[in-house]
Amino acid sequence: MSPTPLPALFEDLPQELEEHYNPEAPWELLGEGLDEILANLPSSAIDSPLSPEVHLLGDRIVIGPGARIHPGALIEGPIRIGRDVVIRTGAYLRGGNWIGDNCVVGANTEVMRSIFLHGAKAPHLSYVGDSILGEGVNLGAGSVLSNLRHDGRQIAIPTGDSPLPTGRRKLGAILGDGVLTGCNCVLFPGVVVGRASQIYPGVQLRSGIYPAGCLVKLRQELEIVQIRTD
Repeated sequence: MSPTPLPALFEDLPQELEEHYNPEAPWELLGEGLDEILANLPSSAIDSPLSPEVHLLGDRIVIGPGARIHPGALIEGPIRIGRDVVIRTGAYLRGGNWIGDNCVVGANTEVMRSIFLHGAKAPHLSYVGDSILGEGVNLGAGSVLSNLRHDGRQIAIPTGDSPLPTGRRKLGAILGDGVLTGCNCVLFPGVVVGRASQIYPGVQLRSGIYPAGCLVKLRQELEIVQIRTD
């Protein structure tokens, strides 16, 4: 069985990300490349007014103009937050993140060491760990992008005869531009989904490579039993 090829993912990466991007191993962008980008941020550059109830921790926090960060959000540096971003109450951003322009991080959503390209949204309760969300990605409420195996071993992505090693102990999902997940989806560590694909609500998506422009459907059988009242 021949290896599954990686699908088309991102049409237009910002220059600072493109310099570190390897299309044959897109997860490498979450390693030294992201470290270098975040290390080059200024110590503090906050161009939007913040409520005193927004909690900032650490150094190298950049927030672009037009950002709306609601009271109760906790933002930990290093982090780059772009223009016109919305971060809602209870959001927790930690571990080093790059958030593009016009993104949304929803109430009580946790984002750890991830990249949101412009217009990506996790607008409701979600977990996003060690992941890349392409432009226009939208995560349905309750979506979980899991990033760690139970045994703690390095993540390898199934690709036919032999798994594709990533060299990473932590890796969530790489979602191409325009990918949509339904409510309560769980993506296992090491999922790669091509552009414009849609994942139905409730799907548990195992590690692997999924093509561009596909529907991932959940089929289930319901049994309806009449309740006895006698």
